[in-house]
Amino acid sequence: MNADSDACSLATDSQYVELAVEVFSMLADATRVRIILALRGGEMAVGALAEAVGKSPAAVSQHLAKMRLARMVSTRQEGTRVLYRLENEHARQLVADAIFQAEHALGGEPAHHRLPGKGTERTSR
Repeated sequence: MNADSDACSLATDSQYVELAVEVFSMLADATRVRIILALRGGEMAVGALAEAVGKSPAAVSQHLAKMRLARMVSTRQEGTRVLYRLENEHARQLVADAIFQAEHALGGEPAHHRLPGKGTERTSR
């Protein structure tokens, strides 16, 4: 593989465009977006995630199963508990950028443009 083919992954004819659409489709659900936001702080069990996103553990488990198949989250067993975590930083960044874009859509000065130290996404964890 050469440098020219590496640079083409963002080209309009990239082989990854359809897979990128599948990623967006996976994120086109408010519960899944909330799960990603909850997992920014680290690993969580299903019960804690369910509480954080305001859904039943059964519903959250179904979403997590789909997210595992899409390789957005992974698991680690700790005794009898299964802990979920983000597979990598990309889903977190996609969600953060989508929320930042939503802030722009509302007009005014978005929270993520405020000065450091004001608790924005870019300056906090």
